[in-house]
Amino acid sequence: MALCIAAAASITRIAALSFTLSWTHSVQKTIWEEDWQVSAGRLHLIEARIESTGAGMEMPESAVFDGKVWRWKPTIAPLPELQLRRSDAVPEGYRLCADGRCRAIADAGEAADIIVLSSCP
Repeated sequence: MALCIAAAASITRIAALSFTLSWTHSVQKTIWEEDWQVSAGRLHLIEARIESTGAGMEMPESAVFDGKVWRWKPTIAPLPELQLRRSDAVPEGYRLCADGRCRAIADAGEAADIIVLSSCP
């Protein structure tokens, strides 16, 4: 099983069963991170973390502050794909970390406005 990153006409395959997706919030300018697992053809959101609350960054009551970030376990159903949208408000875009290597998603060849993450067939 692997993670596929699709944008425009390109698909990049990453041999990873888990990954962390992070970005800087466009208004609050703080880091948001999510840990995902690839399993049974779907993406499973395992944990979310944010440095602070603010515009559009509400967290559930179960969130715990660990001295640095707020952490919680989201309760969304596994997804067949995750669509990421590019924003001029966040020019550095999304970062993906898998198997000890982090990269801007654009490093995988994506320059499209919509990037789709999914389990590779």
